[in-house]
Formats: sequence, C-alpha cells, structure tokens
Amino acid sequence: MKQQRNKNQETLGEAIEKTETWLERNSKTILYVIVGLIVAAALVFGYRYLIVAPREKKAAEMIAQAQINFEAENYTLALNGEGDSDAQTYGNGSYGLLDVIDQYGSTPTGNLAKHYAGICYLHLGDLENAADYLARYKPMKGVPAQIINAQNYALQGDVAVERDDLTAAVALFDQAIDASTNELTTPLYLQKAALAAQADGQFEKAMAYAQRITDGFPRSTQARDAERLIGSLQK
Repeated sequence: MKQQRNKNQETLGEAIEKTETWLERNSKTILYVIVGLIVAAALVFGYRYLIVAPREKKAAEMIAQAQINFEAENYTLALNGEGDSDAQTYGNGSYGLLDVIDQYGSTPTGNLAKHYAGICYLHLGDLENAADYLARYKPMKGVPAQIINAQNYALQGDVAVERDDLTAAVALFDQAIDASTNELTTPLYLQKAALAAQADGQFEKAMAYAQRITDGFPRSTQARDAERLIGSLQK
C-alpha cells in the first residue's frame, strides 16, 4: 500500500511539473493584459482618479522591471529588484515584486505581485514563502483574471502536494477547476485533482475527476491518461 501511494505521488509530481508549462509560457501576456485592464479600470471611476489611479499607476510602473526579470526566469531578481532604495529612487536600480507589495500591496497590481511572488518562491524551492504569498492573493474579477485565480489555487495545491497534505491539495485543485472553465486549464486541473485524490486514497473522487475529463474534454491531452486512470481504479 505504501509503495503504491509513493508511486501515485511520483505520478502526481510529474503531472504538476508538466501542466504548469503552458501557464509559464503565457505569463507575460496574461500579466500585461491584466495590469493594463487594472490601470484602465482605475481611471474610469470619478473620485478615485485622484486617489486610486495615481497609486495604481505607480505600482504598474514599479512592477515593469520585475515582469522582465520574471519572464527571464531570474526569480531572485524579480523578487528583490536591483540596487538599494536610494538607487531605485534616482533611477539607478530596479524595483522587485516585494517592493511593489510593500508600498502598494493594497492596489490591484500589488495584489497581482503577491501571486507572482509566490510563483518565484515556488521556483526557488521556498515552500513556506510560496504558500504565504500565494494565499495572500485575493481573487479578481474578469475573464483574464479568472485564469490567474485558477492558477493561484492550483499552485497552492502544488505546494500542498509538496508538503504531503493531499487532502488540502484536492480541495485547492477543486477550487482551481471552479475558478475558470475552459478547454485548456480545466482538464489540467481535473487531472491534478484526480491524481491527488488517488494518492490520498479518495478513489471515488479520483474516478469522478477522471470521468469529467473523458466526458467533457475528450480531445484534451489529459483524456488518454484519464482513461488509463479509470481503468486502473476499476480493477
């Protein structure tokens, strides 16, 4: 039984590593779109123009270099920026995600920075800070934001798997599934939920998640794996 559980967890770990690839490839586009929408929305509301918009604009300016470092997979630099506070003030250094969170954490861009800080820490193997910053992110409204919301829950699920808290992982992957329904992410998160449930001994749940893949997303790359999982659970 223990050997089978370890095997299931290894399979789940492989799935986690593979299924976030597309999100990392598209993080640049998603981040730019959401920051742009946030800034535009902030400018629409009357009295907020003098209060919210300037703070949001400054936060968007500060996060720009951190975005570049994130896309270059320089996660430490993306988090901390470059240079001390004086250098940053006079334009000789760059801000990091942690600077944005510290100074403008209450803004929508500051909220988004928490999510990306969590991803950076996850890549750096710091599960404690990854869990902390991912959990501090507050889900946002709008179709592009729904993808980020779903990714956030799924990444928290990944952290839970790494911590061997599979029951929590299943619940978080379930939230990821509900946060955004589409042909690309939904089958990915259903697969994660199925594998986590299987590793946790929740075989009926695992079967249900796998069945949702084969029924709702038969053309997805996860469908064949789901069929195999169903077959193994039926034995």
